[in-house]
Parts: sequence; C-alpha cells; structure tokens
Amino acid sequence: MAEIDETAPPYLRIVGDLRRRIMAGGLGPGDRVPSTRQIVREWGVAMATASRALTVLRQEGLVRAVPGVGMVVTGAEPTTPSRGALTGGRRVPAQGLTRDQVVRTAMELADAEGLSALSMRRIATELDVPTMSLYRQIRAKEQLLVLMADAAFAAHRLPRTFPPGWRAQLELLCRLQWSIYQRHPWLAQVISLTRPLMAPHAVAHTEWALRALSGRGLGQHNQLHLVAALANHVRGTAVNLEREAEAEQDTGLTDDEWMAAQADVLGGLLAAGEFPHLARLTRTAVDLNVESLFEFGLQRLLDGAEQLLEQ
Repeated sequence: MAEIDETAPPYLRIVGDLRRRIMAGGLGPGDRVPSTRQIVREWGVAMATASRALTVLRQEGLVRAVPGVGMVVTGAEPTTPSRGALTGGRRVPAQGLTRDQVVRTAMELADAEGLSALSMRRIATELDVPTMSLYRQIRAKEQLLVLMADAAFAAHRLPRTFPPGWRAQLELLCRLQWSIYQRHPWLAQVISLTRPLMAPHAVAHTEWALRALSGRGLGQHNQLHLVAALANHVRGTAVNLEREAEAEQDTGLTDDEWMAAQADVLGGLLAAGEFPHLARLTRTAVDLNVESLFEFGLQRLLDGAEQLLEQ
C-alpha cells in the first residue's frame, strides 16, 4: 500500500487516507465515509477542502451520495479521477450551458450533500465548466436558490381537482408541501415567510390555500394569517429534516440509537427529582419524532381553523 505523500495538498492527503481505508477493507461497500464536518474535525481543514476531497473520491467511483444518508462506499475499483461526478462524467460545453442544467446540478448536489456544500465553484466543477460561465445563466447564488426552490415546487404539481371541503383541501396542500421538503431537506432553509421567495410555483401554493378559504366568511387578515400559520408549521417542522440527516451521518446513529445512548445521562438528570412530570412521561412509550410532530401540529391547527370559521 502506497504511503501518503505528506507534501501533497491537504485535500489529496485526505483522499489518499480515505482511499487507503477503503482499499484495505476498513470501509466496506455501503459503509458511510466521514462527512465534511467529520473531516474538518479530524484533519483540521476548511469545509471547502473537505468537500473537495469527497468530490475526488466520488469522481474516482469509490463513493457515492445517498440522499438523507451521505457518502457511502461503492465497492468499485478506483478509476482515473475526472470531473463532473453529478453529471456522470459528461462534459458540458460552456457555450451550450443552460440555466436548467445549472439548477438541476445544484439541486442534485444539495439533495446529496446539503446546502452547505453548494457553491458556484462546486457546481462548475460538477459540470466541468469555468466558474464564470455560470454567471451567464445565474446572476448570483441568491437567484440560484430562488430557481432551485421554484423547480422543487414545480416538480410536485398542485392537484387539478379539489377534494370536498376546505379542511380536506388544506390538509392535502400541507401534505404535498411536507413531501416536497422530505424530497429536498435543504428547501426549508431557503423558504422564508416574512421575506417570501418570488418563485411562481411556490406562490401558487398560497393562492391554492386562499382559494380553499374563499367565501368562508373570514376577513383578509385571518385568511392570510391562517394560510401562513399552516405553511410555517410544515416548513418549521421540516427544518429538522436536514439537521437530522446530518446528525445521523456525523454520528452514525439513528435518533432511536442516539436516545438509547443517552439513557444513563437522562436517567441521572431525572433521578434528582427536579423534573417529576418529565420523569413520569419517560416511563411510558411515547414516540416523538418529526413525523408525529407534523401530524399532531397539522391536525391541531386545522381544529383551530374550524373553530375560527364557526365564529
């Protein structure tokens, strides 16, 4: 096994170390490789350096990105490094580059590695084009995020037919939004209610919700606040999706496994008797997770909306 060249750039030393682990069987097919955050901590490098090292491993075919999990070992033999891992090694001519290609590549990158991995330089690397060529299609990263959000909502069309009743219509809309956030966990970090994105397909969701409440006797103030409260519940709960995926990738533990590992710490905290109500709850099996929070909050908000409409 070749020794790691200590004179090589930091990202290549990281690549060499991880490649050696994979080829020696220390990291087998399907195993998670260290995340960018773990690499930053272990090697003491910048996030960009860690991201670059993982990109090289992807380009060599040694690892692949699994949405919601992170990078895992493929089990393939290393190949000559090439650029454009997300584009399948296809070189995109800079002059023929389209906005859709940029947006699609950015979404694939964010889906696989999170929003923190997204940069114009990284997208250009994946497309194998000069970074400046992206600016012929996208003015700035802020515009790119709007286009990504619009594309995410556009891929999940609003129903053309409406179920009977305002409650069923709003519930259907919220569940559709929840599925979009689950498919694109980074999206919750992009969406803002106080400074809404001017993304037509996202704005269409607000219009759809207002239509469901139209003619029900609610004033404009209550209509808009009710629609915003429902959207905020879905988005606010979805914020946890990317953080949970990152935490699982960083620690290698699921939520249940992490809670089990904290049993002694929690037991010691509750044994002092300062939190009797919480201690009583822990004696019963209560399943609290993002799905249960979404379901519970959605139904309670709709219950409140029903009372508001009855007034």
